[in-house]
This record gives sequence, structure tokens and C-alpha cells, in this order.
Amino acid sequence: MPAPRLLFVHAHPDDEALWTGGLIARHTARGGDADLIMCTWAEGTARHRELIESARQLGMPRPPIMLGYADDRIPDSSPGAPRFCAAPFDPVVRTMVEHLRRLRPDAIVTYDAMGIYGHPDHIHAHRLASVAADAAASPRLYRSAGDAWQTRSIYFVTIADWMVDDVRDDLFASVRRDHLPGTPPDGIDLTLDVGRWGAQKAAAIAAHRTEVRRSRTIQGLMALPPERRSRLLASENFIRRDLVAGGIDIC
Repeated sequence: MPAPRLLFVHAHPDDEALWTGGLIARHTARGGDADLIMCTWAEGTARHRELIESARQLGMPRPPIMLGYADDRIPDSSPGAPRFCAAPFDPVVRTMVEHLRRLRPDAIVTYDAMGIYGHPDHIHAHRLASVAADAAASPRLYRSAGDAWQTRSIYFVTIADWMVDDVRDDLFASVRRDHLPGTPPDGIDLTLDVGRWGAQKAAAIAAHRTEVRRSRTIQGLMALPPERRSRLLASENFIRRDLVAGGIDIC
């Protein structure tokens, strides 16, 4: 049986590497086809160029598709464009429906309902992917946007409780545990061990030089002792929602 066609929907350049880099590398190494939609940052920016390098490290067969909205906290990410969360929702859904009907993915991979840790752009990407998947399947909606397409499953990236507990003292010592994210084992439908592709994932993260320089969290993660860092990067966790009976497995 051929590998499913995957579509990754992410909010910011670096999210594809941090949260799904192992899955992407694993999937493409096994001959699977995949595309990446990035909701924020404009083509030609430094972050866009770094994203192209990251995608290449992970084996993506085509360049990322840029929606071109502004990062919620960085207006210069897409000069003159509205913030992703502030843009009128229906036109963004229509654009996403056009991509879904053209790309015809078997499964979509995006963030969980909390946006993993509450970033508004992540939460908005979750909502956009979920609504667009339903809309793309209806022949009565957006009729000029292509023939209806039914995606079979959505996989929502989440962070496991144990991962948060592992890095809490190093990265979030001043934050109360009940204010931190984390999904318990019984809330996770799929855990992938992507350690075999750890070097590719680490190289993809490192490609995002601008964000690595800015983010103390990423710096702290990459500065952890190698054994701990590798264990964290080797685990990617998902909540599965089937849109048709039986859905589709991605592993």
C-alpha cells in the first residue's frame, strides 16, 4: 500500500522542524509525498530562506507554500499584510480549500486545539486547517475553488506531559506547572519514535538561525545534555481525528 499523501499546516518557520521534523524526514525517506503550508512570513524574508533550507534538510519534495500573513508578534514578518489572526477568516479558509483540493492530501498534520502551548497563531492554524478540511469536502462550498476533496484524517501535534516535566526546571522554572501545557498518555493517539532521523531534525532546527538566536527556549533545548536532547527530539506526539470511517494511518 503506498504511503499516504501528507499536508503539514504550520504557523511559523521553525515549527515544521521543532514539532514535526522527525515525521517529515521519516515520511519522505520512505518515499511518501508531502507538502508544507506556512501561514505567516513573506517570501524573500530571512525566515523564508531559512525555511527553504529546513525543508530541504527534511527531504520535502517541493518548496513551502507561503500564505504570507504577518506573525502575530512581528509585523515586519510580512510588511503591509494583516496579522494572521486578524485577517478576515472566510477568504483565508477559501485559500486553504483551494490548496486542499489541488494537493489532495490523505491526512493533514497541524497543531492541537491549544496550539501546543497557547500561541495565538498556532491556535488559529488549528482552526483554519480543521474548518478548511470540512469545507473542502463539501461540493456546495467554494464551488469555483476546485472539485471537492475529502481528507481522511487530521493529526494534531501535541506535547506529552513527560516532555514538559523533563525540561521544566531548565526552561520554565518560573512558571507554575498548571500554567504549562502537556497532554497525558491517555490523551495521545500516536507517539512516533523518530530518533533515527534525529540528525536531520536537528539540522532543520539549526537552519532557522534567526529564530535560534532570538529564542531562549530553543537555545535552552539545544543546550541540554545530548542524551536528554536526543530523547526529547526523538518523540513526536499526535491526537488523531478521523474525518471518514477508519481514517488513515500515517506510520
